[in-house]
Amino acid sequence: MLASVANTPILPGLSPVAGKSIEARFDGDLLSSDGGLLGLRAIEQRLGIASRLAACIDDPRAPGRVVHGLDEIIRFRMLMIAAGYEDGNDADRLRRDPIFKLAMERLPEAGDLCSQATISRTENLPGPRALLRMGMAMVEHYCASFRSVPNSIVLDIDDTFDAVHGAQQLCLFNAHHDEYGFQPIVVFDGDGRMIAAVLRPACRPKGSQIVKWLRRLIDAIRSHWPRTAIMLRGDSHYCTPEVLRFCRARDLSYIFGVAPTSTLRKHVIALEASTAARAEQTPGEKVRRFKEFHDGAASWDRVERIIARVEAGPMGVDTRFIVTNLKAGSPRTLYQNIYCARGQAENHIKAWKTHLAADRTSCSRASANQMRLFLHIGAYWLMWSFRSLMPRRSRWRGIQFDTLRLRLIKLAVQVETLKKSIRLHLPRSMPDQVILRYAMARLPRLLV
Repeated sequence: MLASVANTPILPGLSPVAGKSIEARFDGDLLSSDGGLLGLRAIEQRLGIASRLAACIDDPRAPGRVVHGLDEIIRFRMLMIAAGYEDGNDADRLRRDPIFKLAMERLPEAGDLCSQATISRTENLPGPRALLRMGMAMVEHYCASFRSVPNSIVLDIDDTFDAVHGAQQLCLFNAHHDEYGFQPIVVFDGDGRMIAAVLRPACRPKGSQIVKWLRRLIDAIRSHWPRTAIMLRGDSHYCTPEVLRFCRARDLSYIFGVAPTSTLRKHVIALEASTAARAEQTPGEKVRRFKEFHDGAASWDRVERIIARVEAGPMGVDTRFIVTNLKAGSPRTLYQNIYCARGQAENHIKAWKTHLAADRTSCSRASANQMRLFLHIGAYWLMWSFRSLMPRRSRWRGIQFDTLRLRLIKLAVQVETLKKSIRLHLPRSMPDQVILRYAMARLPRLLV
């Protein structure tokens, strides 16, 4: 119900304009600042992520007394995250927002959406088995996002640090970051689709731990695509004897960074010297050269194809090594075009972590924080799918999530309920009307 003007204080600090005073109050009825959210609603309806996740959780509530279904709670929370409301406390205000109600299949005058307390209880509801089913459901969703079975895919595996500020389960002190936190492992494919995220302590994972998790992931993908070629790509954290052995046993291609060792460096001593000499002849410019050889660490089962990249310039000589079982391709091509492409995964992590606040793992229980990672994966899919609707050769196709949100989701809107329809009044001055019309017109192209 709208508060009376007398009970709504005037916003202070506004100076007069043209001799007239300005009175601003938070008393607008059926107004919202998230008009573009209905586009994300349509995307979620087609993707069905909330329903997939909700189906993995056993609801202990009495069916006759359920007001908000698990799928509704999860959908509401994912839409909140995508719209920039990463704090669950915001639900206590947004539950009355008319656009959020429309996004949840409710009329603006209908009852309120779920509260923060309900969201918190849902986050703490899944146990280990339910979380495992949710992880498999996200892999199933990933495979369903393709129009046809791909001949090959590239999986970028990486980790990221999440600082914590309390006694959460699994938190650990990380000397590199000088903080307590988590270090989740995340996986994206080469096109930026997010596949998985696993909460874990803030330490470097052991090879056996990586393999145990990779086995489930690869088996889940191959249960859908048994003939699809899979290539793993990652930094030196994932170049362990166990991982290399696993890749060979499962017929996986791989290209990993390798930490420099004295054994490897002896192969490039002469190349480093000659590259530095060339760089001295061209002051201010960098010289990059490559070398290929076969060698391996003492812990490896056999020698591997190693590629060294030596770069000399004003800052000195820098040498990097990668290992791969790919037989085709020159050393330069494998390093610059294939391995260095994994740098794009850093942008995907930034979009997920910074723009969607996936590091809000502040629950006391590890299971609740893992549930939050799934919610943020769902929000990532909403934004990634929205961006994929943009013109292929435009700047919008590579725009950051926070800019996409600011330009196309954070739209002032007035909601008018008529007898047979609901009319939304968006601002005439909105500068990106054409691109929003284009994206909404392409919604049927998304897979159901």
